[in-house]
Amino acid sequence: MHKKSVLCLMLLVLSLGFLFSCGEDETPVKVSLEKREEISIRPQAAALTYAYLPQYSHTESFQRHNRLVEYLSQETGLSIRQVFPDTFDDHINKFGQGKIDISFSNPFVYAKLAGRFGGEAFTRIIEEDGRAEFRGKIIARRDNQEIQTLEDCKGTSWVAVDPSSAGGYLFVLGHFVEHEITLDDFAEVVFAGGRQENVILGVYSGLHDIGAIREGSLSVVEDKIDTRQIKVIDHSRWYPGWVYAHSPRLTDETVAKIKEAMLKLDYDDPEHRDILEAARFKGFVPSSDEDFDPIRDLSKKVGLELD
Repeated sequence: MHKKSVLCLMLLVLSLGFLFSCGEDETPVKVSLEKREEISIRPQAAALTYAYLPQYSHTESFQRHNRLVEYLSQETGLSIRQVFPDTFDDHINKFGQGKIDISFSNPFVYAKLAGRFGGEAFTRIIEEDGRAEFRGKIIARRDNQEIQTLEDCKGTSWVAVDPSSAGGYLFVLGHFVEHEITLDDFAEVVFAGGRQENVILGVYSGLHDIGAIREGSLSVVEDKIDTRQIKVIDHSRWYPGWVYAHSPRLTDETVAKIKEAMLKLDYDDPEHRDILEAARFKGFVPSSDEDFDPIRDLSKKVGLELD
């Protein structure tokens, strides 16, 4: 039967059902089927897509970057909207599929985007401590007296953020390897679904003995737990910080506008400071692909394929 005929039959049945459902004292309402209005889904306006590698919840990601995205749109005259990949792999895949135009990611994920899909770095952030670098931390519960040194981490349950997490796994893995501790030396290595918070809560609750997090992550859970119950066993070395990369589909002119707007943000300007403090960094520095050669060297050391 033709679809239009089926629709008319359904409307007729519904109308009859309505009439029969009236009580004896109720006046039936005549329904005209001659006047109809087509309802269609409004297509989403074209815009550049901006994605923050999901190391925290989507809510946290939105709260940190919404103001920055709005600023970039206003400053460049470009329509930009934030999108929210669910996992690290989802972020990488969406970039490869052309669904992410501007990627904000850790340097390991950047190296994958560059090697696999032609992503190109154009700025790095200045962290809250004033450095354009960051590192990983190894944490344990403060009352766990059995874990005081790197050597004590052998045989423990280690929870990390994600296999592609920089500060939350690979920097720390590199640190262990430099001290002749390999993955085989741990009772288990589990991943927390890409969330720094989950690693900290996993250690705090006693589910795991040690955790790997990036510098600065403890502040995210200060309103949830007593972070004084967490101690830092050791740090990794410093590596190039989080990076903005663009899709090869973007024109040089578009990238130049976005880069200029980022570099224009001044922490001493009160309006700009609000944007930067929400994002949890202090500003931007220019960046290029060569900045991330130390990451490629570390990848070889820990046996990670980037391409």
